[in-house]
Amino acid sequence: MSGDFGSELDGKVAIVTGASSGIGEATAEALASRGASVVVAARREDELEELQAGIESEGGDALVVPTDITNDDDIDALVDATLDEYGRIDILVNNAGIMPLSHIADVDRDTLQTTIDVNLSGLVKLTHAVVPTMLEQESGHVVNLSSVVGRFLMENASHYNATKAGVKMFGDSLRLDVAAEGIRVATIEPGSVATELPESIADEEIKEQIEELGESMRPLQPDDIARTIAFVVSQPPHVDINEVLVRPTDQVQP
Repeated sequence: MSGDFGSELDGKVAIVTGASSGIGEATAEALASRGASVVVAARREDELEELQAGIESEGGDALVVPTDITNDDDIDALVDATLDEYGRIDILVNNAGIMPLSHIADVDRDTLQTTIDVNLSGLVKLTHAVVPTMLEQESGHVVNLSSVVGRFLMENASHYNATKAGVKMFGDSLRLDVAAEGIRVATIEPGSVATELPESIADEEIKEQIEELGESMRPLQPDDIARTIAFVVSQPPHVDINEVLVRPTDQVQP
């Protein structure tokens, strides 16, 4: 973190899921550096507390709420804790996700279900829990992390591709329901980003292919996506950036 805390988002309250590492961690730091109070959510409490300490040491404000996005009770507890602490929710960054790539014939059903639960169902359910507050406020911003493969297909990823395409369709559909009430919706579609996401790939051959793909280019860093998200949510109320595809300059496929 730079320590250069600004005021673009002063008074705003943001929930960031998957905040224990990668894009989520960088996004929480970026929003806090612009003045937002950030509620950081993920399963790994130790990492969240380290993030909180870093933000607060530089003058920011963060609240740790350990959350399993696949657990309905955790989703409700996250929203309740945010409202108890701050009384409002201005920004929701649905970032939590996994990428257990596999050929469909080789993947087990538990992995299929978990991919859907984390990447899509949890995102939809948390949004469902947050939107009533935003409707009451007549303002809010929902930012959903999809992927380049929500648009362009990648082999050995049919279940993953489907969840990311679903995120895109959910965001587009959500906007139809809430835009008139002043709620904005954005879909962010990162290409190759240097994060721990490939660690969830059990198939060693596929994992190696993904690692080689990353090494074939200069991949994005989590801060690159965090800056994009910060830009999106810092626009004036009449500006709604609906979709942003962000890829390394030298990424051609997918």
